[in-house]
Amino acid sequence: QVQLVESGGGLVHPGGSLRLSCAASGSIWRVDDMAWYRQTPGKQRELVAAITLGGSTNYLDSVKGRFTISRDNAKNTVYLQMNSLKPEDTAVYYCKAIINARHTGTWGRGTQVTVSS
Repeated sequence: QVQLVESGGGLVHPGGSLRLSCAASGSIWRVDDMAWYRQTPGKQRELVAAITLGGSTNYLDSVKGRFTISRDNAKNTVYLQMNSLKPEDTAVYYCKAIINARHTGTWGRGTQVTVSS
């Protein structure tokens, strides 16, 4: 059974930083695109950042210059470094990855990020 487990969420003051991690485990022979999404109550889940197997990245406009996505292919892990956090970044952050060519994707359970003074 393949699964993704996020960690690193929490409460941070505006202007602060957090680093999210998402590790894939189980019987894995290939991990392609990996991404971070976020969702707040009553809103659709939105793509925050994505990274290909080759390292190409793309970002939601509102996080460009503040967030950085990276991955460690040897560990099947993706990271999201979040700097200069704003209250509007508050959300549940979800990891998604294309594992073993299953293009519907595998989702993590999410980690809460709260930015508040």
